[in-house]
Amino acid sequence: MALTASPASAHTSLTGANPAANATVAPPSQIVLTYADPVQLPQVVLTDAGGGRREAGKARAVDDKVTEAVKGTLPNGVYTVGWRVVSPDGHPISGTYRFTVTGSTGAGAAPGASAPAAKTAGNGSGGSSGWLWIGLAAAVVAIAGGGFAWYRRTSGAPPNE
Repeated sequence: MALTASPASAHTSLTGANPAANATVAPPSQIVLTYADPVQLPQVVLTDAGGGRREAGKARAVDDKVTEAVKGTLPNGVYTVGWRVVSPDGHPISGTYRFTVTGSTGAGAAPGASAPAAKTAGNGSGGSSGWLWIGLAAAVVAIAGGGFAWYRRTSGAPPNE
């Protein structure tokens, strides 16, 4: 029986980020996320404290690195990076982190830039539409994967009654 068992699949994990979580940095031109394994179907959302989107174009995955360009020069303030990728085992994983930009010569400060990162609890206001789409995509993948697994288990065996 042990010979027919399939090996356990493991989800990958985020092992590094530039800018790093909770870092204070000069305005970056891109976000680079590094994972323990190669990933696919990357999505990265960069938002300012007011919920404005700051990413430029689509995220690119090459092996274990995902790169997202930043739109323009980020003004001083707190930014949130939200990411979602698909692991080698086919499962989506996601997460968020924050970093702070200082020393920017960009046009004005980001809305709400003086608010501390710990006080930005979700209140259902602007900026959530990107997260809604990421959440919906993750739900569709999870439902499809569950349906496929159920189908595989039930397609070859008689029903247990």
